[in-house]
Amino acid sequence: MVSNDYDAVAANDVGARPVIGVSTYSEPTRYGPWHVDSAVLPRSYVDMVERAGGIPVLLPPVGAARREVVARLDGLVLAGGADIDPVRYGAARDVSTRETRTERDEFEFELFALARAAGVPILAICRGLQLVNIAFGGTLIQHLPDLPGRDEHVRAPGVFGITRVSTEPGSRVAAITGHELKVHCHHHQAIDVLGAGLVAVAHAADGTIEAAETSSGPFLVAVQWHPEADSTDDRLMRALVEAAAARTEPWSAPSEGS
Repeated sequence: MVSNDYDAVAANDVGARPVIGVSTYSEPTRYGPWHVDSAVLPRSYVDMVERAGGIPVLLPPVGAARREVVARLDGLVLAGGADIDPVRYGAARDVSTRETRTERDEFEFELFALARAAGVPILAICRGLQLVNIAFGGTLIQHLPDLPGRDEHVRAPGVFGITRVSTEPGSRVAAITGHELKVHCHHHQAIDVLGAGLVAVAHAADGTIEAAETSSGPFLVAVQWHPEADSTDDRLMRALVEAAAARTEPWSAPSEGS
């Protein structure tokens, strides 16, 4: 059962809070007179980590992911964002695949590999689920609305829709969220072929895979929906923070020359 005592932990011992790295978007932004490329993240992610008892640390997609950074993390969130280049899963680009972010793809695939090797607990959100599936050898549907009855996942630009999701009994996600829940969705892509080693543990009514996880090994939960968009339900993030706090053998960076 997921503990809900992180507020008390934070109040008594800030140092006990696990450090949760969150990947950031690489996007053109405008503020005041400036219009520049930026590493940005919706505030809702940061607030969710804070409410759940973690210390949020933003990870910009600059250069290569580094082991020294992963060594300082207790948990990792792979955030949402732009479409992943379909070359990553051996597909031709569909006309509906939006602008991709090559630098971010390169950074996050390596970040994920390093975190998995280090045993860092991971929560992957939307694009994050798609990245995890590709990393495990899976593929994506590049535009869900092209399929009959699959148009409820992105109803309007810039607006989250509500999707009813059913979870698989006995799964980690079901233990965290219960059998059925309403979630905030905004995605036009989804899992097609599930990656080897992943288990589909939640579905929308139209059959779209809405969550996947591993059956063994370090905590890895990947959801297609956006838990950060619902400030009343931090269960997934609290589960990540709990897993991060429970790590008994944190990974150490290899010594120079090893």
